[in-house]
Amino acid sequence: MLFEGVIIRDLNVFNDQRGWLAEIFRDDETDFSPAMSYISMTKPGIGRGPHEHLEQSDYFCFLGHFRLYLWDNRKESKTYLEKMIIDKQGAPFIAIVPPRVVHAYLNSGPNDALVINLPDKLFKGKGKSLPVDEVRYENDPKSPYRID
Repeated sequence: MLFEGVIIRDLNVFNDQRGWLAEIFRDDETDFSPAMSYISMTKPGIGRGPHEHLEQSDYFCFLGHFRLYLWDNRKESKTYLEKMIIDKQGAPFIAIVPPRVVHAYLNSGPNDALVINLPDKLFKGKGKSLPVDEVRYENDPKSPYRID
């Protein structure tokens, strides 16, 4: 069972002699509204996070071998403080992570891998004039959120 508000979906990949194509976002498949997008590359064996957003939702597209870690930090949720690990063994997938769900991911494969994110809030707001909506845990030795 997924945490309430978390969506995990395999990508439909269409292959031909030139390579492949996958639709990563369609506004007729979700009510999610991206505000921006970015792409990142993560080296093998490297993790990013854990962190959470107080207001922002993330719409991740994982391309490569990734293990996604989620911890429900929403006190009102029936899965409060539960941990979930998603490991698609290299199959590309989408993950929508709502506010207050702590998240991290690890490139568990042998090659560099890509993540595209389409968050629903602008990083640091319009004109990058607001504080970052992020609570970081990766350097906190007392944090209960660990990538194993």
